[in-house]
Amino acid sequence: MDDIEIQLQDSIDTKKALLSTNLNIIRNIAGVIVAAFKNNHRLYLIGNGGSAADAQHIAGELIGRFKMNRRPLPAVALTTDTSVMTAIANDFGYDTCFARQVEALANPGDVILAFSTSGNSKGILNAVQIARIRGAIAIGFTGKNGGLLKDVVDICLKIPSDNTPRIQECHITVGHILCSIVEKELFGTVG
Repeated sequence: MDDIEIQLQDSIDTKKALLSTNLNIIRNIAGVIVAAFKNNHRLYLIGNGGSAADAQHIAGELIGRFKMNRRPLPAVALTTDTSVMTAIANDFGYDTCFARQVEALANPGDVILAFSTSGNSKGILNAVQIARIRGAIAIGFTGKNGGLLKDVVDICLKIPSDNTPRIQECHITVGHILCSIVEKELFGTVG
């Protein structure tokens, strides 16, 4: 097989492993997010690098639309306000960028969705700890071993891979699945 076939097969194999190990966790995460929206709570999404892009992507699907025209949902990627992020990083250090935003915004019953392929990003861990103190529900999306994040979140989706691109591909796939479930549960059949 050439490199293209190898990478595509690896992606397929990772998704098959995800399918065989994480269905109940994905269902549980979907239920938490649906319940939060039904009870007028917010979803905050955080991540660094490619995981920041995933956070923004999912927030965009929920505020805009995924598959159906419907009212916007309160999903906020805390990765997007460069003035806030650079002010916090300059004054308090980068590892506090998400924690300070969570402290300012999160309320009991809100959900924090934390993307970290390693599960060891200090800034993500700090934010999750503040979220838990504030009474928010913390969900982690990580790689195979979950890193430190698995021990500080309420629910952890561990993608069965150590390969960052494969982990990120599965994170966005599960993100899309969650968007589909949210739309169906809150607004009826998805077209």
